[in-house]
Amino acid sequence: MVAKVGGDELQKEGARKRRHPAEDGGKEDWKKKRGEQEKGRAMAQGDGGRKRLDALSVGYFRRVGERLSEGFEEDEEREMFVENVLAEVKDKASLVATDRTGSITLQRLLPLASPEQVGEVLAELGGEQGARFKEVSCDRCGGHVVESVLRQMSRWEEFSPKDPSSEEDDEVESTGTLETQLLSLSQVVRNNSAEFIRHVHGSHVVRTLLHVLGGCLGPPRTEARPGSKEHRVTPALTDFEIPTSFWYELKSLTETLMENINLSVTDGAASAVFQTMLTVCHRKRPKLCKQLLKRTMEYLTSRSSAPGISPLLVFLKDQTTSRLIDTIIQLGHKSLLRDLYKNHLKGNLVDLALHPIANFPIQRLTAASAKYKLFLRLFDELVEGVESVLAAGHMGVIVQLAESCAESGEKQDKMMRCLLNSFHCAEPGSRHVCCLPLFMSLLTYEVYYQSDATEGSTQKEVPLTSICYHGSRLVQALAKFKERSHLLSSLRTLSPADLLTMASDPSGSHVLQALITTSGDKGRGKILKRLEGQYVQMACSKLGSRVLEAVWNSASVSQRQSIAQELVSSESKLRSDQFARHVWAKFALSHFVHRRAHWQEIQTGECKKRKLFSDLLE
Repeated sequence: MVAKVGGDELQKEGARKRRHPAEDGGKEDWKKKRGEQEKGRAMAQGDGGRKRLDALSVGYFRRVGERLSEGFEEDEEREMFVENVLAEVKDKASLVATDRTGSITLQRLLPLASPEQVGEVLAELGGEQGARFKEVSCDRCGGHVVESVLRQMSRWEEFSPKDPSSEEDDEVESTGTLETQLLSLSQVVRNNSAEFIRHVHGSHVVRTLLHVLGGCLGPPRTEARPGSKEHRVTPALTDFEIPTSFWYELKSLTETLMENINLSVTDGAASAVFQTMLTVCHRKRPKLCKQLLKRTMEYLTSRSSAPGISPLLVFLKDQTTSRLIDTIIQLGHKSLLRDLYKNHLKGNLVDLALHPIANFPIQRLTAASAKYKLFLRLFDELVEGVESVLAAGHMGVIVQLAESCAESGEKQDKMMRCLLNSFHCAEPGSRHVCCLPLFMSLLTYEVYYQSDATEGSTQKEVPLTSICYHGSRLVQALAKFKERSHLLSSLRTLSPADLLTMASDPSGSHVLQALITTSGDKGRGKILKRLEGQYVQMACSKLGSRVLEAVWNSASVSQRQSIAQELVSSESKLRSDQFARHVWAKFALSHFVHRRAHWQEIQTGECKKRKLFSDLLE
């Protein structure tokens, strides 16, 4: 009702204010001026004079967006609002979807609509026999609306009737409308697959369509802001029920896409579509995925290259194709990985690890092979070039190699010796205790201590300052090794001030937590002895307080008592600090002060319970 009234008011307001210039006698001048304005607007928009939503409607949909932000107290009010807005959208859905304001409003409105309403919107966007699907899907704004419509299919199980009732036929018909229109869109995509997957906006619609046909969805796509940093994190997928027709349509769509496999090598948008196709099929159709992986690898390895050189060595160094190969390695089975190494990559791993693009697929291969014997061969080849890779700054390769050693339980001693040699702290033996700060800063002994001396204790004079992200990741991986004596010995030589620096550093705090929590009671006690006098400052630090909580959770009763004894001496400071007050509450330090016997009884029970659960997990 609110939306309908708003639209009528807009129209009335426009009727009152707008006055034709011809009424004042300037008809010819007005036509000339209006023509120049429209021509300039078309040039500015670069749309060749395509029809756009009028200003009154843009204002209306802007107000609809504001009303959506306010929310609805009752379902009936929300349903009426959605119905009225969609009534305004009727017969001009394409114009609304391709307008920036209208697109944003529709995307927010569709999750509130019923399946029948969503299906009607998609039907109107597609036009007769889906003739307009391509135009809308390949529009910068319209593509987002089509994606939003597709994503509503994740509510299919919610739409479908669970109990027989008089409304069952209506419900089936409404969900069927959306299902039919979605299949119609898929048909249009299959008929124009090459154009869709190469289009910067249309390719996103295809990727969402693949997810929906497979029955799994990630978070919705957002526009990247200029200057913002892109985080390449694999989105978590959520599974949902799909109609049987989608099962067959996914097979048909993948077959059509495979006919354009050549585009995955040359076009970045098309490559992303193929990556999505493989990922969805791996999750929902493993057998189909295995066939697609085989066919994709056969195509890539069949391309011509220099005699005696595998084409994969060229593709791995290409920005577009390397990402596709990265996905293939991630999803590949044992025989595929073995064939990839044996027939194409053997003897070239170090060179690829030194390449600015190819080193990323090598990291993926190292991670994927950790659970197979293939890792032993990869390790023996890569370990020969560790120092060169370090010099090239490709730290992800080194970190992944260490993490795979930790996961497989193999080659750990050799990896540690290699790192000691690479950081120049293997010989003489007195340098072993310097390894931790060197690993965390990723600097060699000579650079870190600014010394060429072969012996000495100069390391004690250099405060711990530089801790980098990859250095932290490396030490966290090494902390999972069976033999950690070098790391723990080095940690115990750090001054209390250095330990506080580690605890308060975004990267160093993870290292300190990993080393303390993975140590035995005796080793942990030695480290905590070095931390005495720093607990209050740790508790008052955002990161240090988290480390202190992790230490507390793994500490024995006597160790907890020592920590509590030091903390209660600064009660007023801890209670007033924004971070330390949480430590005070979680450690039950008020109990420790006033009812110590009861506090000790509770802590003893917690420690016994933790030990019991750890024994069960082992």
